[in-house]
Amino acid sequence: MAVANQVQIFTYGTLKQGHGNHHLMQDLIGQKDAVFLGSHVTHQPHPLVIGPHGIPYLINLPGHGHRVKGELYSVSARGLVRLDQLEGTSIGHYERMPIQVCKEEDKEGGLVAAEAYFAHGSFGERLWERKGKVGLVEFGEKEGKGYVGIEDRPHGCDVLRDITSFLSSNE
Repeated sequence: MAVANQVQIFTYGTLKQGHGNHHLMQDLIGQKDAVFLGSHVTHQPHPLVIGPHGIPYLINLPGHGHRVKGELYSVSARGLVRLDQLEGTSIGHYERMPIQVCKEEDKEGGLVAAEAYFAHGSFGERLWERKGKVGLVEFGEKEGKGYVGIEDRPHGCDVLRDITSFLSSNE
């Protein structure tokens, strides 16, 4: 059950169970800074694409892509600080923005106001276009195997520079 003064966070990528950054959610749960609320899906379709280093990005273009499957958590203010740090909100990697989700079996009702980490507006739409406007329904096991964690990236790796390079390449 959600706790007062907490924000519902919809996770769709590496923070989900079984993925590379879920350890952070487990830590937050252990410290009583998060509660798992169950599997959910976006109310509206949104693009979900994989960028450099196998990083998943939800793009803020409602009505495009698919209804994305993910997980919903209730997170404390202290937990949000840690999530924002991981997601690079202060450096322009992701933006935490509102989204409506519902339980997958209740696709037409039971809407929940939540927040999700979207690709920053400075590159999100261009990333969607660069990926051929083809998105995923879910960041699943196969996609998770392609994710390269921060600790496994080359020394001096700059994800924003890598995104810029990817977007400007002709491949």
